[in-house]
Amino acid sequence: MAKFIIDGGHPIGGVVRTSGNKNAALPILCASILAEGGVWIRNVPGIGDVATLLALLENMGMRFVRQGNYDIRPIHLGLSDRPLDPKLCRLARGSVLLAVPMLHRFGRVELPFPGGDKIGRRRIDTHLMVLEQMGAAIAAGPSSVVVTAPRGGLRGADLLLDEASVTATENAVMGAALARGNSIIRNAACEPHVQELCRFLNQLGADISGIGTNVITVRGVEALGRSDQETILGPDYLEVASFMVLAIITGGELTIETVSAEDLRMILFQFRRLGMTAQIRNDDLFVPAAQPRRIQSDFRGAVPTIASSTWPSFPADLTSIALVAATQMEGSAMIHEKMFESRLFFVDQLLDMGARIVLCDPHRAVAVGPTILHGSRMHSPDIRAGMALLAAALAARGESVIENVTQIDRGYERIDERLRLLGARITREK
Repeated sequence: MAKFIIDGGHPIGGVVRTSGNKNAALPILCASILAEGGVWIRNVPGIGDVATLLALLENMGMRFVRQGNYDIRPIHLGLSDRPLDPKLCRLARGSVLLAVPMLHRFGRVELPFPGGDKIGRRRIDTHLMVLEQMGAAIAAGPSSVVVTAPRGGLRGADLLLDEASVTATENAVMGAALARGNSIIRNAACEPHVQELCRFLNQLGADISGIGTNVITVRGVEALGRSDQETILGPDYLEVASFMVLAIITGGELTIETVSAEDLRMILFQFRRLGMTAQIRNDDLFVPAAQPRRIQSDFRGAVPTIASSTWPSFPADLTSIALVAATQMEGSAMIHEKMFESRLFFVDQLLDMGARIVLCDPHRAVAVGPTILHGSRMHSPDIRAGMALLAAALAARGESVIENVTQIDRGYERIDERLRLLGARITREK
């Protein structure tokens, strides 16, 4: 199993370019099954989760034309309704996004229960409720669920999601795009990657409005796609935020190229409360070495809370790295992970490094800083906690070892190589 060896205490600085949005790449690759012609998808990140999804699609007969490392044209003429590989499905949560495209294409899909990060219960009930309301029949087994479309295909419906689930919203949008009649999706997720999927489908001929809001209206069409279409994935704002924290807590000056200022508004606001600043310069984010490094108290000196929630609030995927950042700032802050009950279960590894953190319960942790961190041996439990541990190791004194780094590779492309170019002393060992 691969591991990183890190000699901490060296500034991360220079220039780095942002990868394509991981969470947009997965649904758009799945949605390409719906296109009647081939579609170029550009700026696809070379990460583990994308590789897993491509392997799933290849196992079902899809093939891919490539230009360079980041541009892919899926060709689904050989696609069949053979069962999805359960081992691959367990590696990536994004496999659930194949449910609706396969249902539209073949009228039936057997979906193994998806895997992904172990950050708490990750239900698929909302997906199944959506499909049932659109006329599909659901039959659940011990390790998979079989979904069968009604005669004539899915039907449009007025859908009220019981939670603003990103992937359930994406499945609902894909289902409604080719359904008979019109659909309204209420309490929809509106993250940037949901918006990218909607724009991609509209580019192929779908009729979707309300993009970027929590009420999406979809008028069903008969077919999607022309062979001359292409889409360019936007920058991964989670990666941008991660690199920003790496630079600040190691004392480096960094320019992050090609960012979306709109996607970063809440992130930069909350980071300022933690004592971290950056400047938007055209399409780049400039992170100066000189930082406030002081947590801003709330009114009358109260300890501030950085709480995760649905978009446009602070993303849950950044709570882990925000907690590490808080340990390096002067003052105290509570990090409140509202969405997943196991997200903060990597805190014991930070305590071993010398961090002063009080884990109040599965959802809340208070960090008191600044703390001198010391090198340690760690294990990456999921993508985002893995990046948080890597940040801690880069800021720590001495050598750290992080095992199971394939988890980090699932969401961050060639992170060790890119960090070495920025001054990190990091090596990968098998």
